[in-house]
Amino acid sequence: MGLLMSYMNKGVPSVQVLNLLTDTVYKQFITKDIKNFDEFHIAMLDIFITFNSALPGMHYDVPQREDVEECFRKWQESTAEQKKKVIEDFMVKFVNLSKLDDYTMITGLVTPPAAMALKRAGENVPQLNKIKIIPDVVFVPTATLLALITVKLTRRLSLRKHIA
Repeated sequence: MGLLMSYMNKGVPSVQVLNLLTDTVYKQFITKDIKNFDEFHIAMLDIFITFNSALPGMHYDVPQREDVEECFRKWQESTAEQKKKVIEDFMVKFVNLSKLDDYTMITGLVTPPAAMALKRAGENVPQLNKIKIIPDVVFVPTATLLALITVKLTRRLSLRKHIA
């Protein structure tokens, strides 16, 4: 349907789509009775859950708690007319598309063949000949999953050391 509309040059302009999206998000804020930061933060997280579940293939990173607290302070101090602008500015400034880093991508590509080679080599070692019992369809995904988890945890720990 979207492709057909593009060919006909009658697609909805991106500004109108952005305004529709912003209005929908803001209506979600208005309908909730927000009195404190926890309720504001839950409403903000609800918006990100809605975005990430509704847009296939695109996922947005949730802003840091400190940034949400700052937005809440501005939002509380604003008048009813300015509150929508505060939310729009926050979304434009802090909402980023989630991206895979190179380490995760390389690990995901290299690990399956390496796991197969490791399993074949391990079958010939007398101490590891029990590895023959594990089927390939279990061994390779498990090794890949463990490698990806290790990379993710290592990246998080290294980023925390650089930030601190």
